[in-house]
Amino acid sequence: MKQTPPPSKGLYLLPNLFTTSALFAGFYAITGAVNGHFEIAVIAIFIAMVLDGLDGRVARMTNTQSEFGAQYDSLADLVSFGVAPAAVAYSWGLSSLGKFGWMVAFVYATCGALRLARFNVQHNIADKRYFQGLASPAAAALVAGYVWLMEDYQLTGTGATAGLLTVTLCAGLLMVSNIRYHSFKELNFTGKVPFVVAVIVMLVLALIYAAPPLILFIMCLVYALSGLVLTMRLLRRTQRDKTE
Repeated sequence: MKQTPPPSKGLYLLPNLFTTSALFAGFYAITGAVNGHFEIAVIAIFIAMVLDGLDGRVARMTNTQSEFGAQYDSLADLVSFGVAPAAVAYSWGLSSLGKFGWMVAFVYATCGALRLARFNVQHNIADKRYFQGLASPAAAALVAGYVWLMEDYQLTGTGATAGLLTVTLCAGLLMVSNIRYHSFKELNFTGKVPFVVAVIVMLVLALIYAAPPLILFIMCLVYALSGLVLTMRLLRRTQRDKTE
């Protein structure tokens, strides 16, 4: 009788190196927030987003996917996109609200943990085209982008704090909602695209270079609101299919 070989005890270095780098960026963002270096902290969160997007693609391209890598990535995401944005938001403005600000930051971090846990449970059965709830990197970008925008324009005071409170709370609740978002996993980055796509990408990069905080926050806000439109369209399509 043929015996099944024991599982390998080693780890794939390349994808886990990207995950570790994303974890480092998230931890660096926390230390930056604690020390009052908010611009550096939010940039570190955006760097973590880029690295988080690369680790999975690198694993698939090199055929080095593993269950360990998936779980490690989820834990790193909790730090980079759950705890780090909450720490930045609390240190920048929510701390001025006392216990209520602390509670909102905690709600965001908890929603991030719940979002990641739900994704781990459902990722094998969920529709790959859509996310259920706002993805934790997008939520983190929304909170970090708002803080970066306020820092860049040197906006402080009650109005800025109230805006941060709203953004942080809404981002957390969107993560655990049933609102659908495009995952963009069906995009093929190795295939050919129309020429106009290259022009649009060039224009977007130019805009980001001209005003990074403003453009990135607008992009994150548009994506967060796009889920509402997509969910309504899907519900209407479902109702139409039932009536036919």
